[in-house]
Parts: sequence; C-alpha cells; structure tokens
Amino acid sequence: MSIHEVHLPTRDEVLRATDRPIPAIVKTASLALAAIGLIVFVAGVFLAPDRVWRAFHFNWLFFAALCSAAVMFVAVQRIVTARWSRPVIRFLEGYAAFLPVAVVFLALSLFVGKNQIFPWTTQTPPVPEKVFFLDHGFVALRDLLLFGILAALQVWYVYTSVRLDVGIVPERGANWARGLRARMRNGYAEERRQLHSTHSLQGKLSVIMALMFGYFWSMLAYDLSMSLDMHFQSTLYGWWFFMTAWLGALTSFSLLVMWWRKHLNAYDLITEQHFHDLGKLCFAFTAFWGYLTFAQYLIMWYGNMGEETHFWRLRLIAPWKGITFSVFMLVFVAPFFGLMSRAAKVFLPTFILFAVSSLIGTYLQRYGEVYPSLYGVAAGLPFGLWELGVFALYLGTWGLCYAAFMDAFPRMRVFLMTSRYRDEVQVPVDPKTMEPLPAHE
Repeated sequence: MSIHEVHLPTRDEVLRATDRPIPAIVKTASLALAAIGLIVFVAGVFLAPDRVWRAFHFNWLFFAALCSAAVMFVAVQRIVTARWSRPVIRFLEGYAAFLPVAVVFLALSLFVGKNQIFPWTTQTPPVPEKVFFLDHGFVALRDLLLFGILAALQVWYVYTSVRLDVGIVPERGANWARGLRARMRNGYAEERRQLHSTHSLQGKLSVIMALMFGYFWSMLAYDLSMSLDMHFQSTLYGWWFFMTAWLGALTSFSLLVMWWRKHLNAYDLITEQHFHDLGKLCFAFTAFWGYLTFAQYLIMWYGNMGEETHFWRLRLIAPWKGITFSVFMLVFVAPFFGLMSRAAKVFLPTFILFAVSSLIGTYLQRYGEVYPSLYGVAAGLPFGLWELGVFALYLGTWGLCYAAFMDAFPRMRVFLMTSRYRDEVQVPVDPKTMEPLPAHE
C-alpha cells in the first residue's frame, strides 16, 4: 500500500518497544466497567428483562462482528503480503482474545435470552419457509456452529502469527501464558524454514477465512439482525452488516495505533506514514459503506414494496429518526468529507475526531438494527441505564481480554520486522525443499 521509505529496525529496538507494561489504570478501568456492567445486567434480568437482553444482543452484534472483522483484516495482510503494516498489525491481532468470550455470550443470547430478543421464538413467522428457517433449534445450531468455526479459525490464525515471534524472543510476558508460550516453542524450526512453513500455512488459512467470513457473517446477519423484523428481507443486508464491522475495526485500530505509539514511545517504528495509510483505508471503506447503504435504500425506494419499505419508514419517524440520521452523519458525512485531504489523515486530532465519529456511528447502527424492529412505533427512545450498563459490561470485558493478550505476547511482529529472511515471503518457496514455487502456485 505505502510508497514511503520504511525504517528497518534492529531486533533490540523492537524488543525495547515491547517492554513497557500496560498502565494499571487501563486494567483497573476495564475491570471496573465489566463489574459495574455485570451488576446492571444481572439486575436488569429481573427488573427489565426485555431491555437488558436486547441491549446485550445489539452490543454482541457490535463487538463480536468488529473483532472478527479485525482478524479478517489481519489475514488480508497475509493474502496481499503487505509489508507496511508489520509494526502495527499485532495491535489488531489482540482483538482475537475476545472471540472465545463472544461464543459464550452468543450462547446466552440464543438460549437464555431468546424470548426477549427473537420474536420468532414466541410468534409464528409470516411465511412457511420462514417457519422452517427460523425454527429456534435450527437457528441456534447453525449460528453457534458458524460463529464457533470462524472464531476457532481466527484464533488459530493469530496463534500461528504470534508463535513466529515467541520462538525468537527471550521468555517474557504474563505468567498466565507461560505454558502456552512454551508450547509455541516446541518444534520451532530453523528461522528461515519456520518463516516459510508459517507463511505457507497462513496463506491457506487466510483464504479459507476470507470465504467463511463473507458467507458466515451474511448468515449470522440474516439470523441475528434482519430476522428481528420477520416481514423484512434484503439481499444486501449481509454485505452491509459485515462491512460496517470492517469499517469499525479499521477506525478502532487507528485509534489504538495512536495510543500504542505514544505509550511505547515508538515514534521511530510507528510513523506518520502509517497514519496516512490507515487514514486512506478508513476513507475508502467509509465511501464503500455509503455506497452499500445508499444502494440498499435506493432499490427499496424504487421498488416501493411494503415488505421492504416499512423497514426504512419505521427508522425515519419518531423516535428512531434521530438515530438514523446520526448514523448517516457520523459514519459517512463527517469522515468522508473530513478525511479527504492528506493533512486530515496525518494530523492526529482530526484523525481522532473522524475515527471516533465513525466508531460511534457504527455502534448506533447496531442499535438501529435491533431496537426499532423489536419496539416498533414507540412513545420514546428506549436508551438509558440498561443500555449503558450492558455497554460497560462488553467494553470492560473486551478491554480485559485485549490487555491479557497484549501482556502475554510480543506487541510487534518482531520476526517479520527484523529477520534477514523477512522479504523472502514475497517470493514463496516450498517449506520442505526451500526451493521457489512456480509463479502459478
């Protein structure tokens, strides 16, 4: 992606940049948010079960899809053999730590909170095909299977990436992962051979993951989001759903890179060019989000079919109109026009402003997918203590998972930044014979 000159650090430079611990205040704040959120959630289960379970569900859609999209972006870096992202991509790999928790949270939604979240568990779907397709047992089985398989594949992919670095650095990191790091070092081959065997494995995993990501998240979007309105269907909904997560992953990633750069004092390793590249990605996928959103709306407006237009009509009247227009302004208008120039991408205050704007907008989009479908025409906007409490639960849990991962493993891709063989991956070789592969392979 980048045409800029790249700084080639030594291994010692990279290792020094990984030494500084995460501030205690970050972990304390995450623990406090998770604890407060858990208290609010448990109280809500008894006092306002509809509100708290629906808040639990739309927060799951936001956090789980965003973390999955983050790991998918990591895999895309392997597919295109990107070099620009090597100093920063580990900050995105940490999102994988939340995925096992997300599997558990999905099971809670599908089995414990199902009657409060999914209307098809208490009502008969309007057409016979949906009666079969939205059978609770069928939905729960396929969604847990689809998300579980994807999460396992993504955790495996990140494991292979981390293992490449753990094998060449001195023992360091959180005690809870000491045994895992030791297992990673077992069978670690000579440096050049390990590079190519890992690169070959990741090439297969990343392509499989890309196919699964698009198909599985389309299915999950239909089951867990679109089906909340049993009369509505859209063939673009899956794309719109998972590309929203993709955009959220990029904007949150950009914010984290800024924080890590300052915290690690890694100004030589993470440069202005990285922010320029990240800004271009955020701008590009902001435009793509706008295209998908408008394409979906335009087709329904022209078709003027009641089973489609009611979805948008509901979201364009009180009390949901404010949320809908806020999403449009925060996700598209502000970032699209704000990030056009190079200066806005590399001047961090403006980049932060538009990244935060987009991230808040994608969060409100998940709210707008779930709540109008379940509450219909409402007297007031159902957003308050229960929604904020459940958000705190998810944010705190995500923060604890992310901090645990980043404390346990090298925070940068030491191997691919420092190995003298690092750029051999541009010309793949057979990891067994170490001979270059034909171009078509």
